[in-house]
Amino acid sequence: MAAAAAAAAAGGPQPPQPELPASVLALDKAATAAHLKAALSRPDNRAGAEELQALLERVLSAERPLAAAAGGEEAAAAGGGGGGPGAAEEEALEWCKCLLAGGGGYDEFCAAVRAYDPAALCGLVWTANFVAYRCRTCGISPCMSLCAECFHQGDHTGHDFNMFRSQAGGACDCGDSNVMRESGFCKRHQLKSSSNIPCVPKDLLMMSEFVLPRFIFCLIQYLREGYNEPAADVPLEKDLNKVLQLLEPQISFLEDLTKMGGAMRSVLTQVLTNQQNYKDLTSGLGENACAKKSHEKYLIALKSSGLTYPEDKLVYGMQEPSAGTSTLAVQGFAGATGTLGQVDSSDEEDQDGSQGLGKRKRVKLSSGTKDQSIMDVLKHKSFLEELLFWTIKYEFPQKMVTFLLNMLPDQEYKVAFTKTFVQHYAFIMKTLKKSHESDTMSNRIVHISVQLFSNEELARQVTEECQLLDIMVTVLLYMMESCLIKSELQDEENSLHVVVNCGEALLKNNTYWPLVSDFINILSHQSVAKRFLEDHGLLVTWMNFVSFFQGMNLNKRELNEHVEFESQTYYAAFAAELEACAQPMWGLLSHCKVRETQEYTQNVVRYCLEALQDWFDAINFVDEPAPNQVTFHLPLHRYYAMFLSKAVKCQELDLDSVLPDQEMLMKLMIHPLQIQASLAEIHSNMWVRNGLQIKGQAMTYVQSHFCNSMIDPDIYLLQVCASRLDPDYFISSIFERFKVVDLLTMASQHQNTVLDAEHERSMLEGALTFLVILLSLRLHLGMSDDEILRAEMVAQLCMNDRTHSSLLDLIPENPNPKSGIIPGSYSFESVLSAVADFKAPVFEPGGSMQQGMYTPKAEVWDQEFDPVMVILRTVYRRDVQSAMDRYTAFLKQSGKFPGNPWPPYKKRTPLHPSYKGLMRLLHCKTLHIVLFTLLYKILMDHQNLSEHVLCMVLYLIELGLENSPGEESDEEASVVGPERCHDSWFPGSNLVSNMRHFINYVRVRVPETAPEVKRDSLASTSSDSLGSLQSSRRPKVLQRENSGTAQVFSLVAERRKKFQEIINRCSSEANQVVRPKTSSKWSAPGSVPQLTTAILEIKESILSLLIKLHHKLSGKQNSYYPPWLDDIEILIQPEIPKYSHGDGITAIERILLKAALQSRMNKRIIEEICRKVTPPVPPKKITTAEKKTLDKEERRQKARERQQKLLAEFASRQKSFMETAMDVDSPETDIPMEITTAEPQVSETVYDCVICGQSGPSSEDRPTGLVVLLQASSVLGQCRDSTEPKKLPITEEEQIYPWDTCAAVHDVRLSLLQRYFKDSSCLLAVSIGWEGGVYVQTCGHTLHIDCHKSYMESLRNDQVLQGFSVDKGEFTCPLCRQFANSVLPCYPGSNVENNLWKRASNKSIQDLIKDVEELQGRPGAFPSETNLSKEMESVMKDIKNTTQKKYRDYSKTPGSPDNDFLFMYSVARTNLELELVHRGGNLCSGGASTAGKRSCLNQLFHVLALHMRLYSIDSEYNPWRKLTQLIEEMNSQLGNEEQPEVPILYHDVTSLLLIQILMMPQPLHKDHFTCIVKVLFTLLYIQGLVALSVKCSEEDRSTWKHVGALRKNTCEAEKSYEVLLSFVISELSKGKLYHEEGTQEGAMVSPIAWSPESMEKYLQDFCLPFLRITSLLQHHLFGEDLPACQEEEEFAVLASCLGLLPTFYQTEHPFISASCLDWSVPAFDIISQWCFEINSFTEQHTEQGKALLIQESRWKLPHLLQLPENYNTIFQYYHRKTCSVCTKVPKDPAVCLVCGTFVCLKGLCCKQQSFCECVLHSQNCGAGTGIFLLINASVIIIIRGHRFCLWGSVYLDAHGEEDRDLRRGKPLYICKERYKVLEQQWISHTFDHINKRWGPHYNGL
Repeated sequence: MAAAAAAAAAGGPQPPQPELPASVLALDKAATAAHLKAALSRPDNRAGAEELQALLERVLSAERPLAAAAGGEEAAAAGGGGGGPGAAEEEALEWCKCLLAGGGGYDEFCAAVRAYDPAALCGLVWTANFVAYRCRTCGISPCMSLCAECFHQGDHTGHDFNMFRSQAGGACDCGDSNVMRESGFCKRHQLKSSSNIPCVPKDLLMMSEFVLPRFIFCLIQYLREGYNEPAADVPLEKDLNKVLQLLEPQISFLEDLTKMGGAMRSVLTQVLTNQQNYKDLTSGLGENACAKKSHEKYLIALKSSGLTYPEDKLVYGMQEPSAGTSTLAVQGFAGATGTLGQVDSSDEEDQDGSQGLGKRKRVKLSSGTKDQSIMDVLKHKSFLEELLFWTIKYEFPQKMVTFLLNMLPDQEYKVAFTKTFVQHYAFIMKTLKKSHESDTMSNRIVHISVQLFSNEELARQVTEECQLLDIMVTVLLYMMESCLIKSELQDEENSLHVVVNCGEALLKNNTYWPLVSDFINILSHQSVAKRFLEDHGLLVTWMNFVSFFQGMNLNKRELNEHVEFESQTYYAAFAAELEACAQPMWGLLSHCKVRETQEYTQNVVRYCLEALQDWFDAINFVDEPAPNQVTFHLPLHRYYAMFLSKAVKCQELDLDSVLPDQEMLMKLMIHPLQIQASLAEIHSNMWVRNGLQIKGQAMTYVQSHFCNSMIDPDIYLLQVCASRLDPDYFISSIFERFKVVDLLTMASQHQNTVLDAEHERSMLEGALTFLVILLSLRLHLGMSDDEILRAEMVAQLCMNDRTHSSLLDLIPENPNPKSGIIPGSYSFESVLSAVADFKAPVFEPGGSMQQGMYTPKAEVWDQEFDPVMVILRTVYRRDVQSAMDRYTAFLKQSGKFPGNPWPPYKKRTPLHPSYKGLMRLLHCKTLHIVLFTLLYKILMDHQNLSEHVLCMVLYLIELGLENSPGEESDEEASVVGPERCHDSWFPGSNLVSNMRHFINYVRVRVPETAPEVKRDSLASTSSDSLGSLQSSRRPKVLQRENSGTAQVFSLVAERRKKFQEIINRCSSEANQVVRPKTSSKWSAPGSVPQLTTAILEIKESILSLLIKLHHKLSGKQNSYYPPWLDDIEILIQPEIPKYSHGDGITAIERILLKAALQSRMNKRIIEEICRKVTPPVPPKKITTAEKKTLDKEERRQKARERQQKLLAEFASRQKSFMETAMDVDSPETDIPMEITTAEPQVSETVYDCVICGQSGPSSEDRPTGLVVLLQASSVLGQCRDSTEPKKLPITEEEQIYPWDTCAAVHDVRLSLLQRYFKDSSCLLAVSIGWEGGVYVQTCGHTLHIDCHKSYMESLRNDQVLQGFSVDKGEFTCPLCRQFANSVLPCYPGSNVENNLWKRASNKSIQDLIKDVEELQGRPGAFPSETNLSKEMESVMKDIKNTTQKKYRDYSKTPGSPDNDFLFMYSVARTNLELELVHRGGNLCSGGASTAGKRSCLNQLFHVLALHMRLYSIDSEYNPWRKLTQLIEEMNSQLGNEEQPEVPILYHDVTSLLLIQILMMPQPLHKDHFTCIVKVLFTLLYIQGLVALSVKCSEEDRSTWKHVGALRKNTCEAEKSYEVLLSFVISELSKGKLYHEEGTQEGAMVSPIAWSPESMEKYLQDFCLPFLRITSLLQHHLFGEDLPACQEEEEFAVLASCLGLLPTFYQTEHPFISASCLDWSVPAFDIISQWCFEINSFTEQHTEQGKALLIQESRWKLPHLLQLPENYNTIFQYYHRKTCSVCTKVPKDPAVCLVCGTFVCLKGLCCKQQSFCECVLHSQNCGAGTGIFLLINASVIIIIRGHRFCLWGSVYLDAHGEEDRDLRRGKPLYICKERYKVLEQQWISHTFDHINKRWGPHYNGL
């Protein structure tokens, strides 16, 4: 037996084994097992033990290793021995089962063990894609998850839970109070039931304790044998998978054991962790050669995995052979650095291209001896450890993972396993790095680790006992070491800094995430995080790790040509910083919330600053950043910033105690500031040559998931620096970084040496905007968490209305889940309801479906709209505009401000005292000079300034006024020393006093080319002459802009110099730093035209400039009048709402008011300025240049107005055209009705062709056609007779059977007729088309058929990918773009005929009947070959091809003409019936319905009639004769041997009507129509009576028979239903119809007695469908209006409209349907003739005869299935349901909403002849239209023919949102309105028109 095992993998056939021995053997096994168990139960069980060992040795022999896995050939050779594949393994498993059970049955044994299960934990393990639940209300750990069963059995009503698809797999935490609150446990795990579970009897599991160690050892041997080190070129997955497939049964057996419950698990734990067992079995010292071999393989495997780099020299020695382990160590890491020089550089380093770098890499790592032990030594002491080793080696096979996890409910095991896992952590990382399938492997790793590390108690224990933190940090560091490159930031040549290379697979594929996610997970436990924060060594290592990311992904600005290859690595960089740096940071921060944690912050800050200092040294940074480079990644800065923020906000630390010296602060601010400037450059298109990716980076940097780990800390850090550094230095640094220093000059021209002119404006805007953000943002400067949340939410809502989920997504949450602001937490909802109103999902019919949105409340717009926050948070610039537009709209609507408002100024939260210094920026002379200069330039209209600039300038002034440093003091003016050089500008540094300071003259440097310089050469340079010279151009203004700067900012350079001197003690360094600046930047002598000095006369102060700007903006002289002169109150109570919204004028007024409030001097000066009647703002001697611009503006304005006018005119034209175009199609309506006979107006219908635009009649040789869409439809077939709509089945019991649908009933009827009657006659007795009928609809536009052909040609040549297929004749209407696929020719004919036909003639009904017969008899010769007839033929072909053959051919003889005949009149029937459905199933609403306007039935009738006339019905068989003539020889027919014809009473009357009408020559005479209707009505009425008589009970029948018989001879007998009924009953009583057979009749007979009223009602209901269809037909053929009426009078109204009611009819007495009868032949004769046919049939077939008489005519409107209220009910039933075709659980299940069939979407399993199941079903169920609900996505897809589209979802969550793909997993509820719309589109066949996004499905759905 054993020898045969090798064949296992080879898969040879299994030779049949004789039956008997097997059973004997089984007996034998059981007996042996029982015997052994008895032996082992004795007190002295040594003998038994040995016997068992021997048996196990034999059964589980390792001498049959998996040869197959090692290689195929030997296996084949060995396999010759017979025995089957796997026979030995199965045999071994059988033995084990027998032995475990100790002789009893295995199943009974399992049950017995299960009884002792203390089921306190669920512990169900699942794999990827399993649907689980997470409840945030009950979870303690954020990773908590529940299986569906536990979730539904617990009570989570009102909790914040969601359903999710597991990505990596997981386990159910129900019952584990470490991870979730006990209130959330389900009913099964609530009871801590271990107390009442009896103790496990010793003998039950005794055998297991002996057998299992051998079994597990056997498994380990298999694993050892099967593993081969992969060769260099062969990937190892294939081999490994083979081995694993073989071991499937063994591992499954173990897995089953774990499921037996707690008792068995504890045995397994004992076995797995027992070190003695392991030692005995695996030492490999025994005589057993096989064991030795396997041990060697194990050692080899260990050896090969102990290494990071295969090339390294191995120290390999065995210690104490008895232990059977090997210690592996690598030389070098622990050794002195000296040895490193000789180590070969490994492959991985060669890729970097520099060996030196590699060495440096190693140096980094040799930080201590810890590393070596962590990275390279593995000792296995138990089965569990070696099993995990192999699990890793084999790359985490799913089965093994599941087994290891299934054991976790056992507490002892959990601890042992966690320690083992940690011990192997480094090995896991190495395997992961090498793996080809790193994604799958990552998922499996996390599947395990999340179960272990989410438990705080366990994590703490492992941290203490196994150095978990050391291991994790070292492993992470080690992992990143492998992909470092030299940093090029700053000093490319000499930089010593290394960064990770974002292009490496490790980062690009996120391979590191399992390790990082574990790290984040353990840091979320307070006890663990505290250890981390206390351990200085760890913090140093961690900062070292973080510095690898500092400055990664450096961007260099391309200045010449566009970069060839846009790398997309930036996303890897952002992800790496977020996951590897920021998230651990947030984890640590969440534990630094209270004062007691101060020392942690001090530690982090200390090591962070050290790392930063190292970084500055490494990149050789002095004080200027290298130009044209930017990196967005500064994690060290951000760590520092966030810990500072936390220290001040929560820990009450003194900020200055954790800040470095000034020099360090100056260095710290440089890089974050560089990023801000680069953002402005990127948005100014200065980086455009770097491609789109750089924009991507700028957007990602501020995007909601990243902003609070990136831009927010950066700005906060700059705020901190600004609050501690010299304000003038800081302000000048900003303008220098933004490269706009040269622009800030009073002169009108300037040279900018560092910036192109076209970028100046946007860079200036950028600089000012940044300043505003810097000064007004309070996110880290004093706002509370709730205020922050509110501000974020308001900013997002102001940009756009948002759905709840997008808000959750857009609000930057603190990424650490334990931080308190959890999305969906209480504060989120309460803030949301405070700031926003919910707009329920509205519905535009035919429009897109809206989601439920939140929109800001009015008071939010009024008081909380904060443009600064909006600018900070917008990813796209257009969102800022959108917010302003919405704000404008709000102000207009609420009447607060009519014009274009400026962003409002918003009051800020008070600053935290630590940051007060920030406000010094507003009170420094440099800023005031800048503000003054800009105000002046704007007033003087210098170029490159915008409204935005002014807006920001005013904002800054206002900020300064709001934050003034208290009382004005004069001492500032007397500042000594170098400060004096400012006196020409401002006396002090307080904005309030500087505002009123007048500046008279300014010395500026202007280029020699500046106009004023040339003029200067003529005149003296006194200020006076300068002014006069200029007045010719523009008074007191220079024309361009660059000269004030030199004066202002030379001062900046001096201040710089002074600063540098303070900082750099050594003067030489100072000079070196400053020199380049003074020389190159300020006066580069050769490069630009020489700058000369000019003096400008200014004579303005900030206040006067503001007042003049007020005049300029308002366009009026003296527009400003100080408000306090009229109303002194204003100064006392300054908050006036009047000033809070408005434009620039309002802003200036508000500022002046605040200035006046702050100082009496200012107030006085404002009044003075206003008193001097200001000379006209520069008199309008407009320069030519200006004139041009003004003219341009005016011309533009005019052009705009003209355009508006044109557009409006065009729109109105189009509208009227559309209206006329709509009317075209119903020619009859155009004619005035009251044309008299005297003057016949001969007018042909005129059609407009929408392609060539010509109008004209449709003619034989150039026919016009209607644009139509032909589609097969089964909507009618879905009608049912019950009003109760069918529900979608959601349990196994509920099933839908299609017996009662209209289509099924009609089908049954036809097949019943065909069984007994002549086929050709059957095909005239019914209509088809209930399923797969052809529906024709039109948009109402017409075109010439030849134009259409050329249009189709052009579409065919047009290569644009359309949503339709031109080859199938599809196109869109050229005018309205509606989808269409054919053209229906319009029948030429003048309207005069129509009018003649409408006139009533006075012929008697008998004459008319003869006419009809004669006209039908004329053969319809097909008209001559004209274009028109060709088109008619082709459209008929189209109609036929629209539906499938099975829906056209019902005849028994294929291809019989009867088939075509039936099909054609059924098309007419389908269209009439559908129109009736669209009108709501009745005609009460009258003819004003829109359906009439766009109908093409008239044209369709012509086409059908033309073709029907080709078939003449032999007059013998024409039903018309049976209806209108008495046939003498009744018996003659029956003699024929062939099948009889269908009795006339079995005919469907509506079908007869269509046959009669279509057989007549067109156009039809109205009299003939009425005549046909009258005749058919008599038949219908009698059918109703017959059906009634069958339904009555026997006694009812006899009563009626007598009542009517008495009145038979009265004059009105033929119009009295009693008489007719009694006659019918007496006639039919002659046959066998009424003979009851058994109890069958119960079904037919209604128990109630019939009253005359109920009978009248029954008859009316019976006849109504016919009347409705007939009236519709009349309406279309003769253009007569349908009268509107109440439901109860519908019958009477329609009857009189059809001319059935005599005109003298009075309405007093109750209406009786019989009064409509008009018999053309004696009633009783013809009735008895009709009844005779029935009687002769029922002779043989009574039952069928009865069934055929009772026709169900009252169909209810079609409906889709009714869906349950809650989506979960559908989901839970269907997502696990197996498909009935392939019996698998589909990957994408779907369910048809029309009939409830369950199908596999895209499932190849159910594919038939290349059609996937959904497509197939859509053809069978809906004739090509399918509506499917995708279970896993909650969306509905529509299949229409060869196209499909995603329709949307009818299930919305509590916030009115769809949840496509169930990503959010919130509970979903049916949205009735949406479902109604879906149903409406289905019924009205408008899917094609309303849904726009169609695509081909290639039969693959």
